[in-house]
Amino acid sequence: MSGSTPERRMATMAAHLRDGEETAKEGLIVPWPTAGVAAASVFEHIQQAPEDPILGVTVAFNKDPSPMKVNLGVGAYRTEEGKPLVLNVVRQAEERLLADRTQNKEYQPITGVAQFNKLSAQLILGANSVAIKENRVTTVQALSGTGALRVGAEFLAKHYGKPVIYVPVPTWGNHNKIFPLGGVPVKPYHYYDPKTRGLDYQGMIDDLRAAPVGAVVLLHACAHNPTGVDPTEEQWEGIRKVIRSKQQLPFFDCAYQGFASGSLDTDAHAVRSFVADGGECLIAQSYAKNMGLYGERIGALSIVCRSAAVASRVDSQLKLVIRPMYSSPPAHGALIAASILGDRDLFADWTVELKAMADRIISMRHQLYDTLKARGTPGDWTHILKQIGMFTFTGLNPEQVQFMTREYHIYMTLDGRISMAGLSTKTIPHLADAINATVLGLQGQS
Repeated sequence: MSGSTPERRMATMAAHLRDGEETAKEGLIVPWPTAGVAAASVFEHIQQAPEDPILGVTVAFNKDPSPMKVNLGVGAYRTEEGKPLVLNVVRQAEERLLADRTQNKEYQPITGVAQFNKLSAQLILGANSVAIKENRVTTVQALSGTGALRVGAEFLAKHYGKPVIYVPVPTWGNHNKIFPLGGVPVKPYHYYDPKTRGLDYQGMIDDLRAAPVGAVVLLHACAHNPTGVDPTEEQWEGIRKVIRSKQQLPFFDCAYQGFASGSLDTDAHAVRSFVADGGECLIAQSYAKNMGLYGERIGALSIVCRSAAVASRVDSQLKLVIRPMYSSPPAHGALIAASILGDRDLFADWTVELKAMADRIISMRHQLYDTLKARGTPGDWTHILKQIGMFTFTGLNPEQVQFMTREYHIYMTLDGRISMAGLSTKTIPHLADAINATVLGLQGQS
């Protein structure tokens, strides 16, 4: 201001402070309580929230001082030594990025790293996908699979005429939270048969036929979480026919491509069969498991449309969903994934490491089954071999799970789901002992 000096500015500030003190004395301003004065919090009414049923397992595990404790609740790959694994190809990709002095820390576009999006679509749909060649696919980078599901939910809530989604029973617990919070109500369909510990195929087909025309249907692309039970290729074809006949909209959650069978193409079969018929679908991808990029939160949402023109308009609207949510996604993990997917040598090395992880999990299944059989544990445990992917639905009930935690310090979710990746040759005998004792001791109370 004209004629302003440091002394004059200081005097003006002091006058404002005096005015504020006088106003407060008159009761027009309520000053913040001074030290020593008790005041109720404006959040006093808030109740303590329960632990997340999955993440809470790790919290309880960490508090347990027992040297025998085993954590089978966490959905993350572990080595034979029980340690987190950073893939060699990930380290190589990071070293290349670090050596590239042209890299910067600028904001990414709203839809993320363009090369990552392109390669992600090719990975799930196939490099020769007709939908990609016809520009009918729009892909955006997301905050891992969870973020992809949430962006998809909000897009459907705003732009799809029948925003209700049918999910399998059981399903990943977060599905039942993500979609309603994103504006899409959830309804169930039959999936798992507790009696056979396999797929309730007929129940699933009947429920899909009874679901409304145009309903959204959530499908686990492979390695169903939490059951590890997947449809056969023939059953997938039956599911596809029903969904298409009802003009329903499939929404695939693909968190384990390559991690289930060890083959990227085999694990993409269901998605590709739905895209090959020319219909539309949504696909959420995650690189947490198959690249071990858990903390990088890297995923993608692809929407396959009927035409390139529709795909372009869908892309424009996805930007309007993302912008007020998190504005733009993080770059580092996407650049790692793009480096691996786009380099022939790194990609080849990745498939080898990926198969090694899948093979170790398959080995854990066989070792656990053989150990239970050697102990003569009552019951049929062949479902351990038939199920696929990171998780096994043991069939143990909550009471049995609590017994194993209390007496054997083995931690898992109350529904009896265990992470096969959390097992090792050293811990399998301990788990088998616990299951054996649990079944023998509580089988009459199940």
